[in-house]
Amino acid sequence: MTDEDQTARWNGRAGNAWVDSQELLDKLLKPVEDVLVDAVAGPAVLDVGCGTGGTTVAVARKVGTCVGVDISGSMIAAAEKRAELAGVRATFIRADAQDHDFEPGTFDTVISRFGVMFFADPVRAFTNLRRATRGGLCVVVWRGMDENPFMTTAERAAAPLLTLPVRLPDTPGQFGMASPDLVRGILTESGWADVDLEPLDVDFALPESELVGYFTRLGPLGLALPEVDETTRERVVETVRPAFDPYVHGAEVRFNGACWIVRATKGS
Repeated sequence: MTDEDQTARWNGRAGNAWVDSQELLDKLLKPVEDVLVDAVAGPAVLDVGCGTGGTTVAVARKVGTCVGVDISGSMIAAAEKRAELAGVRATFIRADAQDHDFEPGTFDTVISRFGVMFFADPVRAFTNLRRATRGGLCVVVWRGMDENPFMTTAERAAAPLLTLPVRLPDTPGQFGMASPDLVRGILTESGWADVDLEPLDVDFALPESELVGYFTRLGPLGLALPEVDETTRERVVETVRPAFDPYVHGAEVRFNGACWIVRATKGS
């Protein structure tokens, strides 16, 4: 996927879906936010792919300020509103972190909550982020699809009814940094040192009442459904919802999220 494709996606349906689902996703992803807030070292922090600003605001509460960057205009607008309501010193840049002209050596820590897997040219991106920091990197990314079956349940169940894009391993996207060897290679080539990947398994949960909204707004299925007629949409929902039954426990949906915590230092 090209830079232009990513910009169009996150300034269109994907970005709008995240804004519409902000409250749900904030609660769902809170365990990962906590990991990143704990990892912050120093008062100057850059949150890459900050989305609607949940982690950015949480870091600002801890250290006094934080800068978030994202390519989505709708998500940056939501993040700015959130920071204002929270009364914290969080600022936001609408830009592609891959090539934005950050002032060199500005940040003590670069963090990201599932925001660095989408770069069209990850070496260029991480080289740029290395220039922007005087400290280290701590980002959370997804491990592989096989370890995260919940994340592909909707598209697998809908496959007989819709033509959806095939997810390719080791390419920009949700699972674009699942391979430890690939991640080490990208960061090493970008000049980072002391690269370390630590498995992180997170117990995620959301209300069962939010499940249909979750899988019809987000991911490949969420992008495809607005293009189909109402009859097809109803058939898809009727087909996909039972596929999530193994994850439903009463009024709650629970699933394991298999992630990596990726850490590195700027090096020499």
